[in-house]
Order: sequence, then C-alpha cells, then structure tokens
Amino acid sequence: MSISDKTRKMLWGRSGNRCSICKIELVVDATILDDPSIIGEECHIISGKVNGPRYNSEFDKEIIDSYDNLILLCRVHHRMIDDQQDTYTEYILKQMKVNHEKWVTKRLDEEIIDIKPMRIKRVEENIPDVLLRLNSGKDIISIIDGALGYQFDHDESMNENHIDIISGFFQYIQDLGDLLSEFESGERIKHGFELTKQINKLMDYDYFVFGAREVRILEGGRGDPGNFPIAIIYIRHKDNLEIQKISLDGSEK
Repeated sequence: MSISDKTRKMLWGRSGNRCSICKIELVVDATILDDPSIIGEECHIISGKVNGPRYNSEFDKEIIDSYDNLILLCRVHHRMIDDQQDTYTEYILKQMKVNHEKWVTKRLDEEIIDIKPMRIKRVEENIPDVLLRLNSGKDIISIIDGALGYQFDHDESMNENHIDIISGFFQYIQDLGDLLSEFESGERIKHGFELTKQINKLMDYDYFVFGAREVRILEGGRGDPGNFPIAIIYIRHKDNLEIQKISLDGSEK
C-alpha cells in the first residue's frame, strides 16, 4: 500500500503546511533561478519495516499508511525522531500531532477573527462640492477611466422611451468603464464620440448630464487600505431645481 491522495491532503491541510515540531513552513518559495522546494515529509509514526523506527509486530499492516499513523515533519525532525526513537515514542509523536493540529486550528481561527469585513469609506475632503455639467464623451471618459465603482442617479420619468434612453446610457458607460483600460487611443476616441451623440440625444429630450470623480477608501480584508475611485454620473431634467449645482447629498447649493 501507499499513502492515498486523500490522506496526504488531510495531513498537509490539518498540519497547516508546517512541521509538527518546529512549526517551520514546509514549502520554500521559488527563486529567480529555481522552482519552489518542498522540505516537508510524511513520516510514519510506526514503521512498517521490521527494523524500522517504533516497529510493532502487532500493529495492523493495513493501516500503516493511514492518517492516524502519519505525522508531517521537516526533514531535520524526521531524521531526529527516527534516530531517537526511544525518546520519540508512538505516544509522544501522536500527542505532538494532536497538539500541533490544535495549534494550527487556533491560529487560523485567530486570523479569521482578525480579518475585518471589507467596506468602502467616504473621505469628506474627497467628496465633490458640486457635479459639473458634462457636454462631451471625452468629459465622461476622464471620469470613468480607472474607476472601480459607479454612482448613477436620474430624475424619475413616466415616459418609457426616456427611461430606455437613460438606462441604455448608464449601461453603455458602465460597460465601457470596465473595458476602457484595454482600449488604445483610437478606440477611446470612437467611444467618446458615441457618448457625445448619446449626450446630445438626452439634450433633445431636455436632459443634462452631470458628473465628478470621487476617491473613496477600500478597507478591511487582509490587505492595506487602498484608493477606490468612484465615477459619479447624474442625469437631470432641465426643470429640476438642482440644475445649477447638484450636490451629492441632494441639497441645493
């Protein structure tokens, strides 16, 4: 028999990729010249060989390669427990294994507790005082380029045709923003021209487009806080009393 893939995965997983004695990580990172190096070894607590470490003639040979008879160690400590088998008895090694797996579980649980939920935080000084009117596709592209999120808003309309035009405009902007980094200058110009046409079409129905860019902060998770740019695009009807200056909290300036 040999160690099964399932048993091997259980051993490495429950041991946390660490030696059960010294806690050293058992996969060494690759270098510029070489691949990663695995220094971990799946060690038998009771040997299946007659003259092997901790051999027991009464031990069931069918479970020699079972999970319960294996312990994950680095090469140094594998050699040590086999050379010093009178010190590192079956009982001692099994207790080491149990204690190590408890240590791994505790460490992982602590990491989960320490991970704060991710959230996007607004920074007061980054909130635009007003949204400027956007008259061209170039204006919109300058706002959505590199944006990681979008904040859209529009006046309510009872006209189904107007709703289709507005929703199509917002969808076009979001789709374009997601792909913009892949476009070269020529493609950007073409999409900018298309956006200008859509802005003009909105104007034909007495709608104006306003926008700004706001840098928020993404925090939580495992990484450090980082910038999270938001593209803000509002559509307002010409009769809207906010039309002079539209603030993000909806108040008139």
